[in-house]
Amino acid sequence: MPLNSNSLQMFQHIKRDVRDFINIDPLQTAGKLTQAAREALLEWGDGYSVCDYCNGVLDMIKKPPIEEFVHKALPEFLGVSEARVMNGARESKFAVMNHLAKEAEGENYVVMDAWAHYSSKVAAECAGLDVVFTKKPEKQIEPEDFKEAIEAGIQQKGKKPLLTMLTYPDGNYGNLADVKKIAQISHEYEIPVLLNGAYAVGRMPINVKKMGVDYVVGSGHKSMSACGPIGVLGVSDEERAAELFKKSQYNKNKEVALIGCTSRGAPIMTLIASFPEVYRRSQPDEWAKEVDLAQKFIKRLEDTGEFKLFGQNPHQHDLMFFEAPGFFKISEKTKNGRFFLYNELKEKKIHGIKPGLTKNFKISTYGVGKENLNFVADTFEEILRKYE
Repeated sequence: MPLNSNSLQMFQHIKRDVRDFINIDPLQTAGKLTQAAREALLEWGDGYSVCDYCNGVLDMIKKPPIEEFVHKALPEFLGVSEARVMNGARESKFAVMNHLAKEAEGENYVVMDAWAHYSSKVAAECAGLDVVFTKKPEKQIEPEDFKEAIEAGIQQKGKKPLLTMLTYPDGNYGNLADVKKIAQISHEYEIPVLLNGAYAVGRMPINVKKMGVDYVVGSGHKSMSACGPIGVLGVSDEERAAELFKKSQYNKNKEVALIGCTSRGAPIMTLIASFPEVYRRSQPDEWAKEVDLAQKFIKRLEDTGEFKLFGQNPHQHDLMFFEAPGFFKISEKTKNGRFFLYNELKEKKIHGIKPGLTKNFKISTYGVGKENLNFVADTFEEILRKYE
């Protein structure tokens, strides 16, 4: 039966009803488009728009300035020898793991922190690799946790892992582990290190060579103010980059790890359009301001006695995880149950805490600003008083 006009109309004029809200969702705070990116989205939104300018190698397009961005600006920004734009952070992780797996013999594995994102695990699985995890820490991942996991892996598998991967910060609590020490431990075993910077690249200073890691991945739509899906991949030294980005035997212009081409059209053009602002806000002084606002917001909530921060305290990142016993008690008594908090926040035009969460939840303060953060804190306090 053919689709009727009513069923087709539901696909038109779809609106996002929270666009003008104060947004504290960790997935979205650093992914909001800049004005320049919004203009680029309209300009380059047609399918394959960028390909009009391609002579066979997407990242070598001179106008628009994709070559300048991918081969000059992005490597300098990340502190790497070579960089590429990918279809997402998970695709970047898979590209590295798949390359290493193909170069090795037999069954192999990677070591990851206990808080690794599910996409990291799936990327390893897709590359045919097993995973050995560090132990779950009481507060944060420690360098010794990686040493223990590497040793455990060697004992279990009879060989060292192909790769160690650190989530920085971890996506649960926003903790920042000691990257340099973890990289040093891995290199003592001659194991390369991949840094999953999905919540770091584009928010805070990242220099791969100074941090001592070998690969870094970032998320354009999570942390670099680009429409997604899009990600970035950086490789620390030229030798590793040449191995990872080798050309296809079937088409001398196409890199195998990229499956020929990656992001094109609106995603890459919004990433480029936002880059000047992303570069500015990622400098040490600007990041210090964000951390200061995050710490003041945390103190404001903790002073109520109804919020407990999990993870590092004093906190060093905008992503944070709270336990809220006061909200949980209200949810057990009120008519709307555990959805009361979402409804109360929606009335105040605050978005980011998922429906049904009251006992604990994640939020991000990135780019929200002092005035809006004060409003969020005021609202939390008002809700607690309302249900006393």
